[in-house]
Amino acid sequence: MSDMTVSDKSPGAGDKLRLGALAALVIGSMVGSGVFSLPQNMAAGAGPLAILIGWGITAVGMLALVFVYQSLALRKPELDAGPYAYAKAGFGPFLGFNSAWGYWISAWVGNVSYAVVVFSALSYFFPAFGDGNTWQAVLGASVLVWAVHFLILGGVKQAAVVNTVVTVAKIAPIVLFVLVVALAFKVDIFSADFSGKGNASLGTVMDQVKSTMLVTLWVFIGIEGASVYSARAAVRRDIARATVLGFLTCIILYALVSLLSLGIISQAELGQMKNPSMAGVMEAVVGPWGAVLINLALVVSVLGAYLSWTMLAAEVPHVAGKDGTMPRFFAKENDRKVPVTSLLVTNALVQLFLIITLFAQSTYQALFSIASSMILVPYIFSGAYAAKLALTGENYAAGENRIGPMLVGLLATVYGIWLVYAAGLSYLFMCAVLYAPGVVFYIWARKERQERSFTAIEAILAVALVLAGLYAAYEMWIGAVSAL
Repeated sequence: MSDMTVSDKSPGAGDKLRLGALAALVIGSMVGSGVFSLPQNMAAGAGPLAILIGWGITAVGMLALVFVYQSLALRKPELDAGPYAYAKAGFGPFLGFNSAWGYWISAWVGNVSYAVVVFSALSYFFPAFGDGNTWQAVLGASVLVWAVHFLILGGVKQAAVVNTVVTVAKIAPIVLFVLVVALAFKVDIFSADFSGKGNASLGTVMDQVKSTMLVTLWVFIGIEGASVYSARAAVRRDIARATVLGFLTCIILYALVSLLSLGIISQAELGQMKNPSMAGVMEAVVGPWGAVLINLALVVSVLGAYLSWTMLAAEVPHVAGKDGTMPRFFAKENDRKVPVTSLLVTNALVQLFLIITLFAQSTYQALFSIASSMILVPYIFSGAYAAKLALTGENYAAGENRIGPMLVGLLATVYGIWLVYAAGLSYLFMCAVLYAPGVVFYIWARKERQERSFTAIEAILAVALVLAGLYAAYEMWIGAVSAL
């Protein structure tokens, strides 16, 4: 860009990621499977009015988060790997570790859901794949996992180039869908039960709005993608630009996909539609070829998102291993600067959970809800850290306005807390079960550096987390036994 200065450039910028690749990482990370199921996922629990309100809340909350990452990327250029680094700098090593741990789990659990849904979409052409959790689907998904693994081993920049091409290929069918459905949109269908009160099972408008929250969060996970790759950016300012560009592109597409679909098929019918529901809506407008196109687009989209998220999932524990937040074995790289150990552990866990889906019959929706809930901790602490910097004046020039950034940080934090409330107790329990084992890895990392494991307050938090995890695991076990 014309306003680039020497200080904007990272060392070795010629070998690093520029604006186009960073924006593709953000968009590629966000646009995966969720957008193709948005019509049904949103309509299942809400009418048009609540969906509009839900998108409004999401736009404000996510925009605040965008500004948080934009500001932190510029004010704290020394902090790499985004969300967890901000939590560690602002609130200490234990909370920093939990942000890294939660982000990592969210990323690879999300990858399991991607692998499931891509073969669920392929079942349109090959029925043996079922809902993505038959043995044939698990076998196919396993091949996908390790093919992507070896692609990334060839080098992060090469994988980013592939991701850029795939991102363009998957956005085009979504834009086509929006144009086709906009032309066929019927106001009378959209407004028939605008408030959703005609369907008593939906509850109040507030209940309906809450039902949309995890769905809207899921489709925006990845907004921090450029921040996670801040250490590999050729131009530091491009991190902020890529984040804003990705957000604006996706909020427009997401809102149009979910709202325009309600002008083609009624809320009640749309809420019962098989996913990917975008295919059903397209078929209702143009015929069977529309469903074929959308199912193929979903496969391309998820493959691209899977590549993006495998890169992101490996990067966070890798950087955390290098700075001592996580055990140092995560820090190992090959001669192409690829985090080989982190990548291997991540994909091994994806493989394990794919096998579990074969026996537990886990669904895409359950997996994305877990992934969405796990990522709330790093999001909340990113917002809180931005607010803290503004409050203390750290990295602000004398006389520089701090009220706006502080309010934005607080808004992002409140939005994250609201999402925790909207998620409900069941997913909080699930998060406790998944966060509790991390305490062992945190102690491991601290002992490697010969540092004290906990302060008094951190020790209390760690004990509470482990007890909550054990209690949640017990409740889940009792529930499973009762269901037999």
